[in-house]
Formats: sequence, structure tokens, C-alpha cells
Amino acid sequence: MEEKLENTKQLKSSEKNEQIKQKSIWRKWLELLQFIIFCSIIFFWLYLLLKVLRLDRMPWACRKNPNYDPNYDCNQYLGTTHEESFGTTGYEGFSVNNNSYIMCEDKYHIERYCLHKPIIYLYPTTETQINVQLWAPENLLHTYPKYNSEKWWNIIAQPNWDLEDIDTWRKLYALYREWKNDNVTDFDEWFVVAWKDTIPFLEEKLAILWLNEREAEEFIVYWLPQMENNEWNLIRFETIEEQDENMPLNIAPDPDTVIRVMMDWKAIDELINIPEQQLTTPERKWFTVVEWWGSQIL
Repeated sequence: MEEKLENTKQLKSSEKNEQIKQKSIWRKWLELLQFIIFCSIIFFWLYLLLKVLRLDRMPWACRKNPNYDPNYDCNQYLGTTHEESFGTTGYEGFSVNNNSYIMCEDKYHIERYCLHKPIIYLYPTTETQINVQLWAPENLLHTYPKYNSEKWWNIIAQPNWDLEDIDTWRKLYALYREWKNDNVTDFDEWFVVAWKDTIPFLEEKLAILWLNEREAEEFIVYWLPQMENNEWNLIRFETIEEQDENMPLNIAPDPDTVIRVMMDWKAIDELINIPEQQLTTPERKWFTVVEWWGSQIL
């Protein structure tokens, strides 16, 4: 009799343990399901937040273009030629939202919306009143001193590099503008520069392009903080012919020398093999105008 009671107790205890075990398993599955649901909700709200806050990889000033379409898919053009992608009627720079590059006929197909820190120095040989006319004033985002498309910039320039704005009589050392640019250019030659070589690279190349040390310093200290944060950078300097065609600059009286340094650059993650750009040194003499700017391709 006692043995029978003992067996009954063991059976009930075993059934109870089994029930506890089953409940434990279900509890674990339920906790896992709750965790999955919780993570899904978090990821969903993070996705919505990033979608709302994303900058479409473009500077805020450049997004002022009213024709910019953030929903345009440029990936459909990967691997196609320029004519296949954009037709023969001409390319509208704002129609593609990637603000990056497309592999096009083995070249980097570049689109830009904004030129950063365009600055102009005037170096006459004697005190001279100089008028500066900017191309496409409707594309200007910022100017200092404020640019009047009817009156141009009217400046009295000294041989010691001092400038004076006739409209405001403020003393200046340079003229500043920033604008959006919808031109597209195909480049097939670049420099590939490691972050640790950024300073010696820029010092060397800017000297070849005939920036003096003061101009080169301003150029380097503006771009260095952005470029040294990348493992590698693709860098190219546009020729003066390319700049004169896309962004003409009218100055009266005519300068003897015009030096325009326009740097396109893009951060990359690894070393790539690409033909290196060849630079030529301009002649710098007498009444000289110097302009430098840059455009980061995101």
C-alpha cells in the first residue's frame, strides 16, 4: 500500500514537473516573440525617422533647387551611355538625385549641385577700379559683398592685395560667392590620395597650379578637416578651359593672368586603379586674378 502511494506521488510530481517545463518553454517562446516584435517596432520607427531626416546626401543649400526630385531613381542608368541615359536633347543636372557618380562609358559621370567656398583674389599692379561679372546670377546662393547682377561687383583693388567695395566702402581681401551648378562633366583621370598624404599632396599640386602660399593655406585649411577623415580620396582639378566653358568669369579691365583652381573630390573606402591626372603650370605675371573653389561629390 505504501509503495503504491509512493508511486502515485512520483507520478504526480513527474506530471507537475513536465507541466512546469512546458510552461517554461512556452514562456521562452513568448519572450522571444515579444523581443522580435519590440525590435521590429524600433527598427520601423528608426526607418521612418531616418527617412524624414535624411538629407539625400546633399548640402542643405544645394537642395534649394526647385526642380530637385528626391524620389528619382538614377540606378536604372548604371552601365549605360550618356545618350542612352539622358537622350540627345541634353542633360538636366537636377533630374538625378544621387549627387554621386555613375559608371558611364568607363568614366566617372559626375553631377554637382553646389560649389563650395568660391573665392576671388584681385592683384593689380597699380590701384585699379575693377568690375567683376558673375555667370548665371540666378544660381547664386550666397555672396559677400552682396552681388548686384545689374551693377556687378565694383571694386577698388590695390597692389598690396587690399580691396574696397565701392558700394559699401568696406575693406576686403577677397570676393566670395557660392552657387549651385547643374553642369555634368565626364572625368577619366584622377588622383587617388590616402588621408595621411592629404597635406603634402595639396601643397605640391596647388604650387603647380600657381597658388601662392597664402592662397594655398586658405584652400587647405578649408578642405583638410573634411578630407582627412576618409581613408582615401579621389581628387581632380578641372582645367581652366572646362571652367571657362561651364562657369565664365568676366572682369574689366582684362587681367593679364587668370588662375582658376577648381577641385572635385570624393571619399572612397579603398585604393583603386585609375589613370592619374596630368597638371600644367600657368604663367603668373602682372595684373593677376586668382579664384579657387571645390566640390565634394557625396
